Amino acid sequence: MTDATTHAAATGPDEPVDAGETAEAADRACVEQEQAEIKDFVKGLSADDIKSGNWFTKLAAHAMNAYTEKVDWQYFQDRYAGVPADVIVDQRIKMAARYAALEGGLSAGAYTATVAATIGSLGGASPATVPAAVATVMVDVAFISQLQLRLAYDVSVLYRVPIDVHDPEDLWKLIRVALTIKSGEAANKTVVKAVPVMVRPLVKRFYSTSVLNAGKALPVIGRHLLQRNVIKIGIPLVGVPLAVLLNRYTTLLAGRHARAVFRNEARVIELAEGMSRSSRHPRLLLWIAWYVIRANAKTKAKINDDQALLMRHLVRLVREQHGVVDEQLAHVVDIDPADVWTRVDAEQGDLGDVLEAAERVAAVDGDLTSREKEVLAELRERCRRD
Repeated sequence: MTDATTHAAATGPDEPVDAGETAEAADRACVEQEQAEIKDFVKGLSADDIKSGNWFTKLAAHAMNAYTEKVDWQYFQDRYAGVPADVIVDQRIKMAARYAALEGGLSAGAYTATVAATIGSLGGASPATVPAAVATVMVDVAFISQLQLRLAYDVSVLYRVPIDVHDPEDLWKLIRVALTIKSGEAANKTVVKAVPVMVRPLVKRFYSTSVLNAGKALPVIGRHLLQRNVIKIGIPLVGVPLAVLLNRYTTLLAGRHARAVFRNEARVIELAEGMSRSSRHPRLLLWIAWYVIRANAKTKAKINDDQALLMRHLVRLVREQHGVVDEQLAHVVDIDPADVWTRVDAEQGDLGDVLEAAERVAAVDGDLTSREKEVLAELRERCRRD
């Protein structure tokens, strides 16, 4: 996401500078420049790219490869030295929402009610076969998708959560966060939640029609993005204001979702770093952490996401900071309590660091369960060195 650069307008002695108008003009110029670059990208797409959903694969590479080489934690430190991450994230979300709204107003005027059906009938491998109306829609969709992908990446960088866009797992995580895609959730439900309350009844009625049939052939992400934008095409008379609102609100939603996800992960990483750094018993720390996490194994089929995240980072940090890699623990399927307590009893000296770590592990996902309390009580008893 490019920063808006404010240029002072040339004014005469009787023409005071309006800072608000100057900033808005700078934002608009920035959006128009980004939009021009996206237009060049869309010109290279074929009708098959759009219909098959390959356009999104190409966009992800186009949007992120060069961007991630330039934007890292130091990039933001150079611009916001000493400013807490929460403050910078808030500013980036607001700036992205402004850009999204401006782009919505610029592109919506060119929409027509026939575009959705045109998308459904696309075919051909040549960029020349893409109708101008569809190209207009694709510029809007690609612009907003790129904006939200880069915004989510910015948030991950600011909270110092490592994301490697060349790693398929990390890239898919970034896409899910940026586009607020949840497993089993229909895109139209996401859209309804994103728009202002007064517009929701109109949006719901629109989704009850057959206007979205054209999007059924698109892959999941392509369909998700098409549905989020086709409202702006098909509702007569409110196209431009709704485009502005939808672009702004879906971008705010994406930014806030990214903030919630990556801030939480940063919290877990910070917790893991503190536990590893202060540990005098790093190998035992891993066993105790895993035992506490698995304390509810009989009542919970799945490990809590925050606990799994904590264990993954804790293993990494113990390896990096202490040089400890426990292959035996890595091969454990059902952890044996007797084995864990034998390891605890075999340690000499103060085990306060282990007990404190166990309490943090148990609390990472919220209130303690009865079983977690039982495990902590026994560990507390065994850690006594009278």
